[in-house]
Formats: sequence, structure tokens, C-alpha cells
Amino acid sequence: MVTKENALQRSNLLNVLWDIQRKRRFISRDDMKKIAKEFSISMIELEGVISFYHFFHLQNAGKYTIYLNCSTISQHKDYQAVKKTFQDELGVLIGNVTKDNLFGFFKTSCIGLSDQETSALINNYPFTNLTPKKVKTIISKLKKGQSLESLSNYPKDNIKYRPEKDAKTIFFKTYTKGEGLKQLVSLKPEDVIDLISKSKLSGRGGAFFPTGMKWKLCRNNKSDQKYIICNADEGEPGTFKDRVLMNKYPGLLIEGMTIAGYAVGATEGTIYLRAEYLYLKDKIEAAIKDFEEAGLLGKNILGLKGFDFKVTVQLGAGAYICGEETALIASMEGKRGEPTTKEYFPVEKGFLGKPTVVNNVETLCAVPRILEMGLDNYLKIGTKQTPGTKLLSVSGDCKKPGVYEIEWGMKLKDFLNLIEAEDPHVVLFNGFSGECLSEVDFDREISGENLLAEHIQFKFNDPIEYSRKMSGVGLRSGGSFMVFNKKRDLIGILKNITKFFVAESCGICVPCRTGNFLLNKKINKIMFGHAELKDLEEIREWSFIIKQSSRCGLGKTSTNCLLTAMLKFPEEFKKHLTAESNFNHSFNIENAVENYNTIIQEIESTYE
Repeated sequence: MVTKENALQRSNLLNVLWDIQRKRRFISRDDMKKIAKEFSISMIELEGVISFYHFFHLQNAGKYTIYLNCSTISQHKDYQAVKKTFQDELGVLIGNVTKDNLFGFFKTSCIGLSDQETSALINNYPFTNLTPKKVKTIISKLKKGQSLESLSNYPKDNIKYRPEKDAKTIFFKTYTKGEGLKQLVSLKPEDVIDLISKSKLSGRGGAFFPTGMKWKLCRNNKSDQKYIICNADEGEPGTFKDRVLMNKYPGLLIEGMTIAGYAVGATEGTIYLRAEYLYLKDKIEAAIKDFEEAGLLGKNILGLKGFDFKVTVQLGAGAYICGEETALIASMEGKRGEPTTKEYFPVEKGFLGKPTVVNNVETLCAVPRILEMGLDNYLKIGTKQTPGTKLLSVSGDCKKPGVYEIEWGMKLKDFLNLIEAEDPHVVLFNGFSGECLSEVDFDREISGENLLAEHIQFKFNDPIEYSRKMSGVGLRSGGSFMVFNKKRDLIGILKNITKFFVAESCGICVPCRTGNFLLNKKINKIMFGHAELKDLEEIREWSFIIKQSSRCGLGKTSTNCLLTAMLKFPEEFKKHLTAESNFNHSFNIENAVENYNTIIQEIESTYE
């Protein structure tokens, strides 16, 4: 029977697993037996939890565990040369551990450093802008016993742009601790919710659910305990703006969570921090302690009787799906991070079955700024449907990769000029779960105007018609902006995307688990020149099935890039079809004649 006490204990499971993983470099069978007994769970269930997360290992992962980012932007930098150098220096192929268990070398998807590729994590310490020469130096010094801390290079914020005037800037302007929080002295909880509702602030992780509505629903649910969770599991490839926000203004995030707690009646808040950002944890916890000492966290905050709130940090363990709120909650409860069916929403029954608000880092950081500057001033920025500013993480073929704070409403073509894009051909907008944009989209604006776009974007006869219909349809983004020039192989990019979703699907529902696997095989077929028009038709049909019948947002959005790429760049697919080419990319002449001499000798000896 699950009680309140053992549910609370189970929520500590991830921390226990991390302690063992970091100390021993893997979780042994003996460790598992002790943990299973302590938490009153079966060995099978425990192994299911451990194996679900990318950064937990059941076998020794090496004293120095290296994770090399293999995502698209890294592939376009020095990934291949860096990988080869690691392999040469270590004497093992990627995915293996050296015989002396000194080094483990693995690949991983985007680690939030797309503006500083090629990048890697070694025992969660970040290493950016890697080259073969740097790799040789790092491995040599580690073998000599030099510390990782002294070799690691802390990622740069790379804030490349914000509105010139502070009055137009929301995030990257001067921050004074507690300035937004202090506004609560003159506001009732209902007033705060009303203000946030009128601001039209919505979820900045990509879902864009109205924040005020979410808070109101949670407040209206009566309970002895409520929770605020900050979703800092920024796993969408190409996205890193939340990393920069937490590094530059951790206090802004703490204030946003505390204000949310006041508004809905929650007394506990948790920052679910992705494992790839472990190096930010100490800084965030130092800011939490600073707030406690200043009386801005704890009991009777700001002298308001009964206004109690505390914040803790929960480290994830490497699972893209945990960006989905119910999967994140399951992970916090010490379970596999699998999405649940929407019988109840988190605002009704969330963490430990209690009403819970889950908001993104950027969303929560906007809250104290809105209170600080006032609603009227905030509404003067941006567009009617999407007031304020938006943070975009920029990487790829441009001269100025980094984080941009832009006013909602900027034209896409103007933004491409701002980042000094180099011959932009394809834009991956909103990450791997977003869409491919082409020149026919460059006149659109980055905003939330006319959200009902999907029903018309796949129904047009020519680019001119599409451009005319879509020019008034805004582009909403969770924050990822990857730009590629004409020299890049679009099919290769799509291959990287489909492989990512095969790896990151939690596997709980068939359409997502099997469908994305089959689409990956279709991309292989296209790359090798084996595909026919029928294959393209099947990709569209299967994508529709995956979108309609998947359990959560991962499956529903996993085919977006593929579908929009087929729509915008039909020539890229057509040139690979068998009817258009006699070239078979999978045929290798050396492999084909490898056994020629042996076969000839056997034939000759037979006839002799």
C-alpha cells in the first residue's frame, strides 16, 4: 500500500541513485538489492527506473565518463574529428570503457551548448569548442591526474542582443534582488493571478498554455498541500536560453516560483534541473540560501503572515521525455519518466497526488518583471496576442550564435539579418519538434498571431499561394533557432532528428515507439537512393497516424520537421528517388569484391 510517508521516501530515489553513480561510476547488483529493500520496491522495477535514464549505468562507466554531443550542430562542426581523436587517445570506440576503467566514452544528444560546439561533458563538467588538439591535451592531463575542474571551461552566456531601451527589455536588464517579489505586499493572491492573466503570459517551453489560467485552476483546487515545479529540463535540441537565464539571474527564477506559490497557495517549490546542467546546481542553491538569509524565502515572507515558501533543486538523469510535465512529475516521484494519460491534469493531481503548477524557466522569470514594471508598461511591448519579449537560442550557419531577447513581432527576415545568417536556406524553428522554414516563410513574424496555422499549412498548390496565406500567421517558438545554408544535407539533418526521437521515445505507446523507428528506416532508404514516390506517401500517412494517436507531445510533434521539410523542399527528396538517380549510396565496391579471389580460386579448384 502506498502511503504519504513511503511516497515521500520514493521521491528521494533519484538522489540516492545519483550518489552511487557519481561515487562508484555505476550502480551494482549489490547496490540495487540494498536500494530495493530500503525503498520497498522489486529489483525488476528498480532496474526499470535505472535503465530508463541516460546517465545511470549498470556497468562501470569509467572514472572519467565522457559524453560527446552528437546532435546536428555538433555534426556540422568538429564532431567527427573530435570523436576520432577521443577514440585514438583512449584506444576504444565510442560506447565503450577502457580496460583499466579509467575512461568511458559515450555519445549523447544536445547538451545545451549548441552555440559553443563541438561540446562534451566529462563527469558533468562542460567542455566547449573542442578540437582534436584540445582533446589530446585534456586526455593527457587527466591521465597525469590533473583535476577536471581546472580543465573544464565554464560555458559563456553569449547574450548577443536585447532591445536597446530598458523599457523594452524584460529579462536581460539590471536585476535587483526581491524587487518583483516585494510587490506582493499590496496584492492579494487573486490579484496576482488576475494580473498574470491580463498580461497574456503563456508557457514559454513551447506549449504556450496561458499561465494565469493554469494558476487559477490550481488555486481553485482545495488541498492541504500544493507544489510549484520549475521545468528546467531544457532538452529540446538547439535550446540553451534557460541555461543562460539560470546562470545570469537565478534570483529571478526563485522570485517567479515564490510569486507563483503565493498566488496558488503552494508552500514548496522544486527546480527540476536537467542532468546536463549539473554545473549550475551549486550556483542556484547558493542563490536559494541567499534568499533565505534575506527573508525572501522561508516563513512569513515579507512579513506576510502565512506566506511560507521553500525551494529545492532536483537533478534529472537524462531523459528528453521528462520535459513533458507528467513525465517530469513521475521522475520526481522516483519512477520511470513516462507520461501519464490525462485523466487528471497536474493542477488537479500532480506531484504526490497534490495540485501542482509546472512552469518553464523563462515563464517564471517573466513573472517578477511584470510585477516590477507594471502591467500597462508590459503590454506596450510585443504584439496584441503575445506581449513582451521572447528569448531565442541561435546556432548553425550564422556569424553570431548565442541568446537573443527580441520583441515579439520581429520579421523572420529581419531576425536572420540580426544574427548575420550566412546564405540561409533551411531554418529549424522550435527545435527537432518544431518545423522547417524556407524562403517562403521569411516574411512571417515571430509572434502568436493567428495560431490556427496547421490546418492550412499543408494545403497549398504552390509557394506563392503558401506565402500569401501564411504571411499573416505568426511563428511561436519554445526558443530553439537553428539555421543552415545550402551546403548542408537536409536529408542528413532529418536523419539526425529521426534517430533522436527513436532514442528518446519512452516506448510506452506503439505509434511513437514503432512509428518513429519505421520513419528512421524510411530516411535510410531515401539516403541510399532506394526510395520511390510510394515511400514519401507512406511517410506522410505514418506521420499522420503518429501525430493523431501518440500519448504525449513527443509523438505528436516528432514528425513536424519531416513533414514541413517534405512540403518546403520537395526537390531534396526527389533527387534521391530511384527513378531520378542510378546511384546507389549503399553500394560499396570494396565490400562487393572483397571475397572475389577466394570465390574464383574455389571455382577453379572445382573444375580442376
